[in-house]
Amino acid sequence: MRPDEFLHALTQLPPALHDRVLLLRPYTHATGCDTCRGIGDAVHLALTAAHYDELASAGKLLDTAERRAAEHTEHAPRRPEQQRGRGRVLRWAQASGPLVAATDASWKGRAGGIGYVVSDGHYGLLGRGTGRLDPTGRSRVLVDELRAVDYLLTGFDEVPAGLTVLLDSLTAVRYLHRWQAGEADAMPAGYSLRQRRWSDKPTLVRLAEQVAHCPDLTFEHVKGHSGHALNEAADGLSHMARRRREESFDLRPRAHALVDAFLRDWHTNVTL
Repeated sequence: MRPDEFLHALTQLPPALHDRVLLLRPYTHATGCDTCRGIGDAVHLALTAAHYDELASAGKLLDTAERRAAEHTEHAPRRPEQQRGRGRVLRWAQASGPLVAATDASWKGRAGGIGYVVSDGHYGLLGRGTGRLDPTGRSRVLVDELRAVDYLLTGFDEVPAGLTVLLDSLTAVRYLHRWQAGEADAMPAGYSLRQRRWSDKPTLVRLAEQVAHCPDLTFEHVKGHSGHALNEAADGLSHMARRRREESFDLRPRAHALVDAFLRDWHTNVTL
């Protein structure tokens, strides 16, 4: 089940089942552990049963999944913030105010990077290079700006209602607004839609479909390099991820310190 399908199925569940499935979601990701796979299969079957209003059967399947998860501790899957490239500055987890995120991308030569930061302390950064079959096309910077948004949204078990996402690319914001309006076929010039080896759908196709099902997500433009704390943090993370492709340095503590510093500034002077 793709991430967008899982999130859509979650919205159809009654609250009691919704919260139980959300806690078990890490087991639905691909894994080499047979027990973890079995737990994930039980969750998928529960979602299917709930879709056909077989709520009692869904509940029993979740009972089984929860029991097996409680007994199976040695290979418990990692939460999103524990995955490669992602992290969280916990001191901001209980900060008040609306949830706001910023994303950004950086590209130089044949190396690129994307990054995001959320006002509750979540962050992520990922470097990438180009190859002979690179599907990006000629709109490289724009595509990576949008990939950064996908990277942000896939970092949540469930995208928070009312989340505001800030981008310094006005063109990227326009694409996101078009997708929310139902124009899911609109893609940057040259972006390849061919089948991917590592995914059922190209990243931007998946993102367009997810955004179309999240009308309460808000995408706003913010001027880049203007001192906006969240934008500067996302910019710094994307540059750091790009540089790490070509240089050797300890990435995680630098990223953690950068995010902490900019979030301190953000929460001291909160403004969109």
